[in-house]
Amino acid sequence: MPPTFGNWQVWSDAPRFTAVSFAETLDGGQAFRWQRKGECFEGRWGRNVVRLRPRSGQVDYAAPTGVDPVETRLALKTYFACGTDFEALTDALPWRSDPVLAAAVHHFRGLRILRQPFGETLFGFLCSSTKQIPQIKAICETVARELGEPLPDGSHALPSWSVIADAGEAPLRAAKLGYRARYIYQTAQFLAERPGWLEATEAAPTEEARARLLELPGVGRKIADCVLLFGGGRLEAFPIDTWVEKILIRAYQLEAWKLPQLQDFARIHFGPAAGYAQQYLFAAARAGFIPS
Repeated sequence: MPPTFGNWQVWSDAPRFTAVSFAETLDGGQAFRWQRKGECFEGRWGRNVVRLRPRSGQVDYAAPTGVDPVETRLALKTYFACGTDFEALTDALPWRSDPVLAAAVHHFRGLRILRQPFGETLFGFLCSSTKQIPQIKAICETVARELGEPLPDGSHALPSWSVIADAGEAPLRAAKLGYRARYIYQTAQFLAERPGWLEATEAAPTEEARARLLELPGVGRKIADCVLLFGGGRLEAFPIDTWVEKILIRAYQLEAWKLPQLQDFARIHFGPAAGYAQQYLFAAARAGFIPS
């Protein structure tokens, strides 16, 4: 029988969330290993397993029995990028002169950009092409269950890239990855042949890191920018998928603009935290608060 979770602990210095921004941060397409469990969210990253419960402006957390809650709290501070002042970054965005962004900020104030493990973020977004969030989550759980190491609650971590390289393409196909299985397996082989490559990429300047990621099979500009933003903390990275392209074209009247032009617009208009603005816009468009 899997271990039970221990007592709830108060995360006294947790970021300030609204109920909406808390749910959107965890369940809005940044990460794919969070599930709603009644009044709380249960999530996994690296070797960490945690349940989070927002309550009266604070956040409580619980770790599996036997796991040190202090270690879990420290892991949470890293994962939620608690060293970054997102309130100040929000205030610096151009929402005062941009009614579209102002609507997004109004509804989702408190939204954060997670700082996920770089390699796991790459895996998640390689799974994401033409898939919806629930489908990506299901794929991640299947691959973790089949190839990942056990976690303290009896679930499984995502496998390392070396494990994927050794396992081959067949278990990825079985997880309903389709054509993505080939790209993920080829990426695993690429990384297995180059120890330290991902770590060097994460540490490189943004433009160099993006260029390195684009060397990987199946990685285009959108996936590279997602990995940089949600796994590397590069808030200047502005992923443009079909959703975001429609938002920019319809909300900012940029019809007939090509992707490089849209990238330039985002960089100039939204500034150094353009990727943070992107996540506000993406959340608001999914919720129907702005055109998409």
